[in-house]
Amino acid sequence: MADTTGNPTDTQVSTTPTPRKSSWKYIGPGIVVAATGVGAGDLVATLIAGSNFGYTLLWAAVIGCLVKISLAEAAGRWHLSTGRTLFDGWASLGRWTTWFFVVYVVIWGFVYGAAAMSSSALPLQALFPDVMDLKWWAIACGLVGLVFVWFNKYEVFEKVMTVLVGVMFVVTVYLAIRVTPNLPDALAGLLPVLPDEKDSVLNTLGLIGGVGGTITLAAYGYWVNAKGWTDTGWMKVMRLDNRVAYATTGIFVIAMLFVGAELLHSANIAIASGDKGLIQLSDILEKEYGSATAKFFLIGFFATSFTSLIGVWHGVSLMFADFVARYRTSQEAKGEEVASGARERSWPFRAYLLWLTFPPIVLLFQGQPFRLIILYGVLGAAFLPFLAGTLIWLLNSSRTPTEWRNGLLSNAMLVIAGLLFLVLCVKQIWDQPWSEFF
Repeated sequence: MADTTGNPTDTQVSTTPTPRKSSWKYIGPGIVVAATGVGAGDLVATLIAGSNFGYTLLWAAVIGCLVKISLAEAAGRWHLSTGRTLFDGWASLGRWTTWFFVVYVVIWGFVYGAAAMSSSALPLQALFPDVMDLKWWAIACGLVGLVFVWFNKYEVFEKVMTVLVGVMFVVTVYLAIRVTPNLPDALAGLLPVLPDEKDSVLNTLGLIGGVGGTITLAAYGYWVNAKGWTDTGWMKVMRLDNRVAYATTGIFVIAMLFVGAELLHSANIAIASGDKGLIQLSDILEKEYGSATAKFFLIGFFATSFTSLIGVWHGVSLMFADFVARYRTSQEAKGEEVASGARERSWPFRAYLLWLTFPPIVLLFQGQPFRLIILYGVLGAAFLPFLAGTLIWLLNSSRTPTEWRNGLLSNAMLVIAGLLFLVLCVKQIWDQPWSEFF
């Protein structure tokens, strides 16, 4: 069993496994992290960027993918090179990491559960408006996600996510082609130019930071282990898998930016922020291209939202199960938790699944409490600086075998990511209506 004492050592992995040849046939966790990380909110934010600025910020979407590649690669490298989980690494840095994680997953999970269920319900209600109310669609989505993750192992979960990613891919690429993008303008958008408008720097940073996932980046290492990749022999495979993840993410967001630039910017049409902006887009698509295209888009919208739901239900529950296992007193119990596939059958995994599903139903009926939403926003903004900072710490210390510590490029990318997310975190905290909180 991996050392979980938190004592630094250069020899967590005592043997050198035979490297596996990187091959497309192994790809899996990357598809999962791409599907989970790109939610409806990411798509609508990219649409709005395209509608406001045309192709000007295309370069920012590309950089956003590169930044997230560095974070996910670092998380995966930690798991494979040390034989320890990311939470185990956090715990070795001090108790403050544990307190942050616990408060984060409790509050974040409560609010996110309601948001994910509502996001999945919106396209279903638009497709079947006379069947039932939005709240009941949302509850149905949450329960289906609960049952699916509860009774299926990672292998089935990955296959379903792959199918849904295929739906997302076909829909977004079809829409990008349908609106007939201006390719010379799009290529010009790869040049790093800021829009000539107020707050353009912060808007650009927000687009970079919003491409493809928050806590799901930390979950990537857990999905790597669930796939059966547990040592450094899988390092090349993991890196290919990670690049595929963010190439896929890049295609999604670039395609939606094309739609925003051609369909909305050229016609000077504004849409609402949040998931309801995608419902507005379906109405616009119906007027421009007919009901078949609008319905096709709504199917893609559902695939996008539901993959985020079941991805979080699975990935963050794995992290919570690891947190509980790390602090159980019995060494025998710890061994049971970290055995292959055991986390998905453990009571902490299923307890967090229930937490993501049932308490948030209250919010669907009563609205989201003001103070909780503020805390949710602040904790969410703080997570990525926390992730970037702790990965820099872990992967430059003796906790990581020398061969697999950060190089110059990795350190540079993680520092850039940390500074970027720190700026966005400060802005998020500054923008909160604190005077109404107390």
